[in-house]
Amino acid sequence: MNEKRKIMMVDDEADFLELMAKFFKRRNIDFETAGGCMEALDRLGQGKFDVVIMDVCMPGLDGLECMAEMKKVQPELEVIVLTGHASLNVGISGMKKGAFDYCMKPVSFDELLEKIVLAKEKFSKKSDW
Repeated sequence: MNEKRKIMMVDDEADFLELMAKFFKRRNIDFETAGGCMEALDRLGQGKFDVVIMDVCMPGLDGLECMAEMKKVQPELEVIVLTGHASLNVGISGMKKGAFDYCMKPVSFDELLEKIVLAKEKFSKKSDW
């Protein structure tokens, strides 16, 4: 039970991933990035993650399709959906399809961190079963 908790962010915007990586690494959070769904699935195949933060709008498989594929590999995975669309419908749709929660871009670091903590708590409870 002393395994280090891991978080992955999946987004096709390299600058955004770099900014987020700096934010989380400064807080000593084990954080990895993936530039798209296929890379994320490869990383998931190499080890478990507690929480994935997933951009919805990406080339190839979109974030919601990618989330479905990831949950086939690791059903207890918690996903927080990111959307740049100025619509709650995308976030709500993501939650209906199994996401833990959603955040709108531009994302507040504090809001995202709070949602990650809650998602990790839920993941830990599911993993204990």
